[in-house]
Amino acid sequence: QLKNFKETLEALENYEFEKKEDGYILRREPIGVVGMITPWNWPMNQITTKVSAAIASGCTMVLKPSEISPYCSMLLAEVMHDAGVPKGVFNLVNGYGPIVGAALSEHEKVDMMSFTGSTRAGIAVAQASANTVKRVQQELGGKSANIILDDVADLEKSVKGGAGHCFLNSGQSCNAPTRMLISSKNYDKAVEVAANTANAMKVGDPFGTDIKMGPISNKTQYEKVQRMIQIGIDEGATLSAGGVGLPEGCEKGYFVKPTIFSDVTNEMTIAREEIFGPVLCLIKYETEEEAIEIANDTPYGLAGYVQGEQSHAVEVASKIRAGQVTINKGARVRSAPFGGYGSSGNGREHGSHGLEECLETKAVIGALVE
Repeated sequence: QLKNFKETLEALENYEFEKKEDGYILRREPIGVVGMITPWNWPMNQITTKVSAAIASGCTMVLKPSEISPYCSMLLAEVMHDAGVPKGVFNLVNGYGPIVGAALSEHEKVDMMSFTGSTRAGIAVAQASANTVKRVQQELGGKSANIILDDVADLEKSVKGGAGHCFLNSGQSCNAPTRMLISSKNYDKAVEVAANTANAMKVGDPFGTDIKMGPISNKTQYEKVQRMIQIGIDEGATLSAGGVGLPEGCEKGYFVKPTIFSDVTNEMTIAREEIFGPVLCLIKYETEEEAIEIANDTPYGLAGYVQGEQSHAVEVASKIRAGQVTINKGARVRSAPFGGYGSSGNGREHGSHGLEECLETKAVIGALVE
C-alpha cells in the first residue's frame, strides 16, 4: 500500500503547519503518541493509512493489529526499520483487543486512539479512552445504500456492478453497498440481473483458476454470516440466489454462497445490521423521496452510492447522510476524506484530513503586534 504513503506525502508537501490569521498565528502541532488498532479485512491498507498520517504529522505511534491478520504489520515493522525510521517512532505490539487494545486505550501517555473495526469494538475503545480525555478517531461499520435511479444509463450494468462491489473481498468491506434501492418500475429486472450475477460468481480457493471470491476470514465471522442469511429467510425475505451452506464444489472451509435477497423491507434484520459477508438486499421504492428516506434510515453513515443521470445523481447524493458518496462508480480518489456519520464513527482519514486528525490546534495571540 505504497499509495497511502505517497498520498500523505503529497498532502504534507502542501500543508501549512503555521499561518497568520486575523490578529493571531495559527499553529498545528503533533498531538503526541497515537495508539492504533487495525482490522483484519483490509489489513495493510488500514495500517499504512494510519501510520503515514501519524509520521507526517510528527507523531510517534503504537500499532496493535488484529490478532487474526498480524503479519502485514510485522512486515511493515521490518520495512520501517530498514528505512531508518528513528527508534521509538514506530512501535508494534501484538495481542488481543480486550487486553492489549484496552491497555492502549486506557494508557495516560497515549494522546489519541485511531481505531478501525466494528461499531461494538469502537464503543469499547471510546469508553476506555474517556478517563484520560484523549482524542478518539474511529472508522466503524456501515450499511451503505446504493440508489439506482430510473434515469440510469444502463440498468443491467449498474445492478451487475453494484452486486459485484458488494461481493468484493467476500463482502468483508465496511463501505460495501449492501442495500440496493430500485424503483418498482425496474425492480423485477434488477432482481433477475442481481441473481444471475451471484449465480455466476465462482467461489473457492483464491489460487484456483477463474475464482472470483474466496472464503470468509475466520470461523466466527463465517458463522455470523450463515446465521444472518437464515434470519433473512425466517423474516420473510425472498432468497433469489445463494443461501446457507457451502457453495457448490466447496466441501470444507469458510466459503459462503453469494446471496441475493429480494422483497426486503428496511425494517428487516438483514437490512439493519452489518452482515460483513457477500449478502445483498434489494429494496423497492416508489418515489425518489422514499429512496432517500430509506437510504438515510440507518444508524450508520459511512458510504453511499447513487447511479443515474449525472446532475440528477449529484442532487440526490447531496441528500444522503454519509461521509462519502460515490456517483456512477466514479474512480476512487485516495486523498478524499473517508469516515462516517453516526454509528459509522467520527473523524476522517486520507490526505490532509487524515493528517489533521493527528494535530492539535494552537492560537498564538499577540505575536503579530509590531
